Amino acid sequence: MSSSAALPAAGTRDYAIVTAAYWGFTLTDGALRMLVLLHFHRLGYSPFALAFLFLLYEAAGVGANLVGGWLATRFGIARMLAVGLATQIAGFLMLSAVSPAWTAALSVAWVVAAQGVCGVAKDLTKTASKSAIKLTAGQASGRLFRWVAWFTGSKNAMKGAGFFLGGLLLETLGFRGALWAMAGALALVLAGVLASLPPLMGKAKASRSARELFAKSRGVNLLALARVFLFGARDVWFVVGLPVFLYASGWSFTMVGGFLALWTIGYGAVQAAAPALVRRSPDGLAAEVPAARLWSLLLLLVTAALALAAGMEGLRADLVVVAGLAAFGVAFAVNSSVHSYLVLAYAGSEKAAEDVGFYYAANAAGRFIGTLLSGLLYQWGGLPACLWGSAAMLAACWAASLALPAARPASAR
Repeated sequence: MSSSAALPAAGTRDYAIVTAAYWGFTLTDGALRMLVLLHFHRLGYSPFALAFLFLLYEAAGVGANLVGGWLATRFGIARMLAVGLATQIAGFLMLSAVSPAWTAALSVAWVVAAQGVCGVAKDLTKTASKSAIKLTAGQASGRLFRWVAWFTGSKNAMKGAGFFLGGLLLETLGFRGALWAMAGALALVLAGVLASLPPLMGKAKASRSARELFAKSRGVNLLALARVFLFGARDVWFVVGLPVFLYASGWSFTMVGGFLALWTIGYGAVQAAAPALVRRSPDGLAAEVPAARLWSLLLLLVTAALALAAGMEGLRADLVVVAGLAAFGVAFAVNSSVHSYLVLAYAGSEKAAEDVGFYYAANAAGRFIGTLLSGLLYQWGGLPACLWGSAAMLAACWAASLALPAARPASAR
């Protein structure tokens, strides 16, 4: 076999291994969110207290992405993927140590700290995995978009399945037993990564100073800004507002978890199909950047309409919200998939992991803001307030997308 044939085969193999490892991670990460949310809601925690449990999880991701991108460049993507998986296992074991005999203050502090460990794990793993796609897909922009879309879409489908799994494990094994089972499953995934991937995959010359690390291209910077508002706009209603609203509307825990699972799985399916919904261009940007602007505007209009409908009298609010969020999910999924492609299109090949880490640090910042506002706005004005907050963030996302460059930087050509 010639070397030219061997390289694509090796790239496809490594892409498949990284994707499968991230599936395993995401399945347990989605389950963790439902475990924590349902377990502590059942213990009587307020909406803001529930949001507080997730704040360090999201905040830790900002630093983890920035440092993770640099570390993946310095030590190799495969090594950082393994570190992320091992850190998640440690977070699960730490969380399983929570005791009913502890005071409320100690329990909250311990859970927040354990969630912070899991937040670091999530974003180390995500940065390493997304960077591997840039490395394995080669120079063809069509293949890159398809591989990013499939990776991102299938990952979110697994996250949705994880929501259902979390509720199931909580019912069958209890809080502690569920965490031990997930830690054991991730240990098997970690062993597979260590045995299958080249340890130096993606290793390159890392930035030597903070100034160099933050000196990103205009496209990466603007896309990161848009990403802050895009994911803040989702989590401002998704993290606390929606689950508590549905439960207060008479839904059971199983129904709430099932809806969140179906929404996330459907959202992942649309993400995977995004290349068929977005016109492609030979240079990989001329049609894709206008698509990012168009879908951001559509998402803004859908959310504003949903916020108006949710506040109207005489309507079955929970059914209106469920229908409206189905439309939101389609537009959000295409937006997210186009963004995930564009950051790799803008990223330089030599330090793709650092560019991806910077971008996902912005992603984590958006989730942090959205999580905080989800509890605050719901406590202040219910789900309509959360949806209006989402619409305001989407207006900012659309404004940032209008300034995105439609030409590839020289370093990424």
